Amino acid sequence: MSASPDTAAAAGRDPGAAPAARRESEEQRQKLPLAALLALATAVFITSLTETLPAGLLPEMSHALGVSESATGQTVTVYALGTALTAIPLTAATAGWRRKRLLLTAVAGFAAANTVTAVSSAYGLTMVARFVAGVAAGLAWALLAGYARRMAPVALQGRAIAVAMAGIPVALSLGVPAGTFLGQALGWRVAFLAMTALTVVLLGWITAVVPDYPGQERGERPRMLRALGVPGVRPVLFVTLVFVLAHTVLYAYIATFLDDLGMGDRTDLVLLAFGVASLVSIWIVGAQIQHRLRSLTIAGTLLVGAAAALFAALSGGGPLVYVAAVLWGLGWGGLPTLLQTAAGDAGGDHADAAQAMLVTLWNVAMAAGGVLGGVLLDASGSGSFPWTVLLLLLPVLAVVLAARSHGFPSRRPGV
Repeated sequence: MSASPDTAAAAGRDPGAAPAARRESEEQRQKLPLAALLALATAVFITSLTETLPAGLLPEMSHALGVSESATGQTVTVYALGTALTAIPLTAATAGWRRKRLLLTAVAGFAAANTVTAVSSAYGLTMVARFVAGVAAGLAWALLAGYARRMAPVALQGRAIAVAMAGIPVALSLGVPAGTFLGQALGWRVAFLAMTALTVVLLGWITAVVPDYPGQERGERPRMLRALGVPGVRPVLFVTLVFVLAHTVLYAYIATFLDDLGMGDRTDLVLLAFGVASLVSIWIVGAQIQHRLRSLTIAGTLLVGAAAALFAALSGGGPLVYVAAVLWGLGWGGLPTLLQTAAGDAGGDHADAAQAMLVTLWNVAMAAGGVLGGVLLDASGSGSFPWTVLLLLLPVLAVVLAARSHGFPSRRPGV
């Protein structure tokens, strides 16, 4: 069939118009492998929920283990330490493994650790199980973002990571309250056994639908110090460390902060507002990240700063608390996707090493945020939390603005 005169004339005026139109049409037809990406999102959900679930079950767990609630709270700390101490060396040691085998190994680690946690009556054994869960998390976190990237064409990689990272706000806004309710209704051990059951289902899901990829050849395996020398990696790692530290100072003690505002009985609703706004943030970031990574990171920093400023100005509870929580969620929800994507882009051939360092610093910041928040609470009270967040976000904003060429460029490489 011959082309119409109008089409032929248009092609004659612009020889590149037809190929460009074909490329645009091909990009529009490209689809994300949603079944596989949702399996990764479920793995992220399990990782996040395994870490934070004890926070909602401290009284029940401490009674069963025969230790204080503060000692039981260290089950969260030891998890973060397991991740921080092992993410880099294990990522280097397993760089040659096929990716699906490594993912299944990490997920199986969660099944084993949560099962032991559920049946253990000894504090020491529980702490060992939690450390093992943190080790599995270190493997998973260093792997998942890169896995999602490899499943999608360059133009859709940001969206792929956004889908995979959606498990974080879902775990925090829905998983923790649901797990807490289940634990209070049927016992905390049932909550952890339910996690094991979900993990077993996930193992079958991954086996069935997630594609496999080879690991790296020996000469290509990640070298951490070399990755630090790649332009853009250090700004991304700095922003990760300080931003997560700022967030954790407030989030880890949000119940105490709200109680001091007279809203202790509304903590679940405030966190629900935060979680829903985080999901909206992930959707926005997923839709726009391939062209607006830099502006989205700046916007996220400013939104969390605005939330902190509003929290700092409050002298009591009320609707403005929910407004601040929504601003916080809008700024924070998409941040894991933004930072994982920025680290992968900046790392280039050393992306796995950059991701492993990001995971390590993320968990270091979480542990440090809990410690710093405790010190501030004892020294100055919970009112110091939002001011600390504002102070920490100033260098974050400065580094993002300065990293225009590498780290947080206005246009992602290859897009």
